[in-house]
Amino acid sequence: MKELWKLKYSDIKKGLNSGEFTPTELIQSLISRIEAEDPKIKAFLSWEKESILKAAAESTERRKSGKPLSEFDGIPIGVKDNICIENTITSCASKILENYRSPFHATAIEKLLAKGFVLIPRANMDEFAMGSSTENSAYQVTKNPFDTTRIPGGSSGGSAAAVAASFVPIALGSDTGGSVRQPASLCGIYGLKPTYGTVSRYGLVAYASSLDQIGPLSKDIDGIIDVYSVISGKDQRDATSKNIPAFDPSKVKELPWKGLKIGKMKITSEIEPDIAKAYESLLAELESKGAQLVDLDFSLLSNSIPIYYIIATAECSSNLSRFDGIRFGQRKDPSGKLEDLYVTSRSEGFGKEVQRRILLGTFSLSAGYYDAYYGRAQKARVLIKKEYEGYFSKVDLILQPTSPTTAFKVGEKTSDPIQMYKADILTTSVNLAGVPAMSVPIGTDSKGLPIGLQITAPSLHEDRIFGFAKMISDWASKVQLPEAIK
Repeated sequence: MKELWKLKYSDIKKGLNSGEFTPTELIQSLISRIEAEDPKIKAFLSWEKESILKAAAESTERRKSGKPLSEFDGIPIGVKDNICIENTITSCASKILENYRSPFHATAIEKLLAKGFVLIPRANMDEFAMGSSTENSAYQVTKNPFDTTRIPGGSSGGSAAAVAASFVPIALGSDTGGSVRQPASLCGIYGLKPTYGTVSRYGLVAYASSLDQIGPLSKDIDGIIDVYSVISGKDQRDATSKNIPAFDPSKVKELPWKGLKIGKMKITSEIEPDIAKAYESLLAELESKGAQLVDLDFSLLSNSIPIYYIIATAECSSNLSRFDGIRFGQRKDPSGKLEDLYVTSRSEGFGKEVQRRILLGTFSLSAGYYDAYYGRAQKARVLIKKEYEGYFSKVDLILQPTSPTTAFKVGEKTSDPIQMYKADILTTSVNLAGVPAMSVPIGTDSKGLPIGLQITAPSLHEDRIFGFAKMISDWASKVQLPEAIK
């Protein structure tokens, strides 16, 4: 069998459209790859082989008849376990939704199916998207393909690992405070958090509704652009959906180096030396090509972690109240008393991190503390949004490291939630402001672990991010999987 699994998204798209290989041949190659390597990586919670092969066969027949649904017909895409697919388990990697089969498709899934993409669910994740390492899954810990003793990042760690390990050329994740960008950085791939409201949240199981956004992950920038163009656009079923058309890929053009104004940050002690070195090396090259570097004051954004965790936990407390063993979720009823039903169902159904965040959110929303915590956090969020508006009056793009560290060891931070939360120190402010950002691989550290660069642009200017990413694509090509997983 041809090793088609080695191909990147752009090569797969080209090969399918030229007739070099069929969707069935491609999917069979990927399935062989998954069966051989996923026992080590654990990127997928489960996957229905027969239904995937059936979808591939249908796509093959369409292509043979000369009637493909689109240029994307037959391209496989991984799906995170919190994005609803009709008649497929959507457990959010939790016990409380262990047997929940969605009765409908998420809007993003409908759009992908309409173009002929072949879905490969269910990518592992932190339970209800709460975590930065994919260690909070109720079922298994996903490993980083670059070093299986390390985490892949989270909460979309399963999606990122699946792409990095060449199980799928592209995948969907969700990003609440960095959950697409941070695992993309740690796994050496591209990961986009779009402008809030440009991709429908209908069918995405909510964690924090004002922050959540579906985004793609890929080994190459073309995959990000194509999938974003398919899943973006207005959706009447999502009240927060922006009244805009789907993204037009023809808008993407490489930016002129000369005169490009780039905002940069001052390196702090939280950022590992190898990451700082890669970041500063890239900035120096950009400046040598004619870009103008502008120092920005990020002191206000240093408060984004506490602001984010107050708002996110408050919204998760509200959103997860429906999972009570009566409306949704596994019912545990040991005594027949209503109170025991609630307590036992939620205590056994939710993991420790989810329970922790529900309690934090409930506290900040309580009558005596609402104004002191949640109310003040919302006011501070407005200041962060205004801060970004001020930045983009001076610069075209902001460049920062995506993560302060490369992938850390499995179990290294599980006993200290605060240290785990700090993994998102460079990403949460983007969600609070609602602006788009993408992580791009720019090299590896002394251990061979990937380093990511976060590119942030003004609202609705994904085209600017994509154009810049194309300009520095040579840096991404430096990130190669170790021989052990090639």
